[in-house]
Amino acid sequence: MSFDPEAVRSFEHARWQQAASAYESSFAMATTPFIGALLDAACIATGTQMLDLACGPGVVAAQAHARGAVVRALDFSPAMLAIAAARGIATDEGDAEALPYASASFDSVVSNFGVHHVPRPERALSEAHRVLRDGGRVAFSFWADNTDNIAWKLVFDAVARCGDPAASDAPPPGGGFRGPAQCAEALCAAGFADCTTELVHATWCHADARALVRALQAGTARMAAMIDSQQPAVVSAIIADIDANAARYRTVDGIALPIAAVIATGMKG
Repeated sequence: MSFDPEAVRSFEHARWQQAASAYESSFAMATTPFIGALLDAACIATGTQMLDLACGPGVVAAQAHARGAVVRALDFSPAMLAIAAARGIATDEGDAEALPYASASFDSVVSNFGVHHVPRPERALSEAHRVLRDGGRVAFSFWADNTDNIAWKLVFDAVARCGDPAASDAPPPGGGFRGPAQCAEALCAAGFADCTTELVHATWCHADARALVRALQAGTARMAAMIDSQQPAVVSAIIADIDANAARYRTVDGIALPIAAVIATGMKG
């Protein structure tokens, strides 16, 4: 199947519209621990004019606002934007590949696990460069390799052993990042200087493997599509496989799974 940007956009839009209502009680528990490092990388402080790109329900924007930043938040999902707007965040519905802002409008642009969901991430980064003022900073987060992301490794390994990793109806993505070096290279290609990456670690806790799988089904796009495409008996086998292999991460409250993200940043100068 060849790459079709509109098919990617349509798939992602439908999935995030569906996930909006459950996102904060499911997958946000994995993404929220990285917000502080993301805002630090973008130098968010009092008075910073910041754009939250692919903002989802506005969790990042709200934390930036608490730091004293002047925030606008953009997403293509009206359902997500409605939640962000209810927080009092100034929101805009739009396309990360064609931002509806004048050049040199912001001091900082941040995106928490959003850039790789855009059909053409390089266009989103180029647009971030355009709307930044000279000296402004961009920062985005991206999931680290599965060797650092035990939650992801457990799921992907279980699907490979018990199910069909290729069963999903998701269209081929336009691109992503295979590691820290590629994140930095993408920023450099978009015109940024002083491009750096940082590996940040966190823990994602669940009662058991079934709760992990349910969180992924409720609050993600491609991973949810992969799980949803398996037969019910296969999903049960996947959960059992995860439970067996998560034994070393078991606590009195459930399972505490290591996760990690790359925070990539660059400067327009």
